[in-house]
Amino acid sequence: MIKFDNVSKRYPEGHDALRDVSFSLNRGEMAFLTGHSGAGKSTLLKLIMLMERASRGQVSIAGQDLAQFSRDDIPYHRRRIGVVFQNHQLLFDRSVFENVALPLHISGYDEEDIGKRVRAALDKVGLLHKEKLNPITLSTGEQQRIGIARAIVHKPQVLLADEPTGNLDPALSEEIMRLFMEFNLHGTTVLIATHDLALVSRMPYRTLTLDQGRLING
Repeated sequence: MIKFDNVSKRYPEGHDALRDVSFSLNRGEMAFLTGHSGAGKSTLLKLIMLMERASRGQVSIAGQDLAQFSRDDIPYHRRRIGVVFQNHQLLFDRSVFENVALPLHISGYDEEDIGKRVRAALDKVGLLHKEKLNPITLSTGEQQRIGIARAIVHKPQVLLADEPTGNLDPALSEEIMRLFMEFNLHGTTVLIATHDLALVSRMPYRTLTLDQGRLING
């Protein structure tokens, strides 16, 4: 599903964020991406999302070389991918329902379909009863679950998470991980970037480790 073939990323100022990274993640697989701060985890996720382009090598999703995607192809590509961020990136001038519905409005879904999909996503993360509330009134763990509902509301093929438990205590972190495991059991390919090695060690999944831009295991 996700394939990196000798991928390098050099930024204009000369910094090599990734160096000759090669790995493949099968359809329906779940894995962790670990490494020190600055190791290249976020850059790797940005290449998958086409927020950045590789300097060398090939990044493929579902057999499609992302280098062949034009700017106009990017919205189509991103509809296949759900993304969960550490800081939630929620809009506090909108309700929980409206936050989760946002990507569906952008993609042009009709209102009836939006309602069904949003409520199904909120139900999966246990927040259906809070759809009318403002996210700012909810706990940090609940805000992260809203972010997850927004990421999976369009039923993506791939779910990416960038330090999704970075602001959570161990109990909440385990709860969030169980949600990712559940989505994976339903066939979603999941890649989670995290520095929480203690949490990763308790999970029965493959780990890809970056060190100064190089993949040292995985």
